[in-house]
Amino acid sequence: MKETQNPHNPTMKLSETEIAIDSILDSRRRENKKAKTITGIPYPFLKWAGGKRQLLSQMEKFIPKEFNRYIEPFVGGGALFFFLLPKKAILLDNNFELINCYKVIKKNVNELVQCLKKHTYNKEYYYKIRALDRNIEKYSMLSDSEKAARMIFLNKTGYNGLYRVNQKGFFNVPFGKYKNPKICDRKNLFAVHHALQSVKIIHNSFEHCLDYAEEEDFVYLDPPYYPISDTSLFTSYTKFNFGKDSQIKLHSVFKKLDQKGCQILLNNSYSDFILNLYKDFRIEILKAKRAINSKSNKRGEIKEVLIMN
Repeated sequence: MKETQNPHNPTMKLSETEIAIDSILDSRRRENKKAKTITGIPYPFLKWAGGKRQLLSQMEKFIPKEFNRYIEPFVGGGALFFFLLPKKAILLDNNFELINCYKVIKKNVNELVQCLKKHTYNKEYYYKIRALDRNIEKYSMLSDSEKAARMIFLNKTGYNGLYRVNQKGFFNVPFGKYKNPKICDRKNLFAVHHALQSVKIIHNSFEHCLDYAEEEDFVYLDPPYYPISDTSLFTSYTKFNFGKDSQIKLHSVFKKLDQKGCQILLNNSYSDFILNLYKDFRIEILKAKRAINSKSNKRGEIKEVLIMN
């Protein structure tokens, strides 16, 4: 089999298959950039509240043209990662279930696909699978691939694609009504698998990005938004709420990243608190369509901010 030098590690050789995959990803990067959106596989394998896919066309002109590594401390669904498909990246998140999914797709995608094929779409079964995390003994017996398949299944069949847990950390999204949800998107999962091969995936809180970030790295921060109303504060991605103190801590991390010489973008809500907190940095206004709110008349186009140094 023909081999060539690996650009990520000059001491290793690339197989013909790896060369072909790298070529496909390069092509996808160019197509995405030209269209200012994600044009095909790989794309986010999970639905994620507040996902940035719809905002990519507005954000694209503010994304650094050149950077060393891509670092995303609140990876979530990873829309910007799948748009850029960076060759060197570090993805972090404090959500163990989420990070486990990324790790399993990177290392054991075949096993994950087999686990997903076992799941079926009906209400009784949904609540049975949802309840697994209430029993620590039962849940601990699941393999990492089974845990990842459970999360993807619940995400594809739960109400509005939400990921939400209560204060005890139990997944509590109700059953969703769909015509024919695609639980196992095999083709995309394998594409994601290839895109993650040179990516470092870390389960940790956002401030640990400071342990890795260096000058000329591009750090993208997409935290849980500061609530603009009482009704907007209804989801939690982990059992730890991301309140005002966390937003202030994030601002401190933003400043330290700036001092390190990183290129930074940060999304958040359009609110007096956020505008005042980042008043020393450049702030651009974006318009987003949000469909998740407990009151239907509160859904629709809203202002968000994109903050940069």
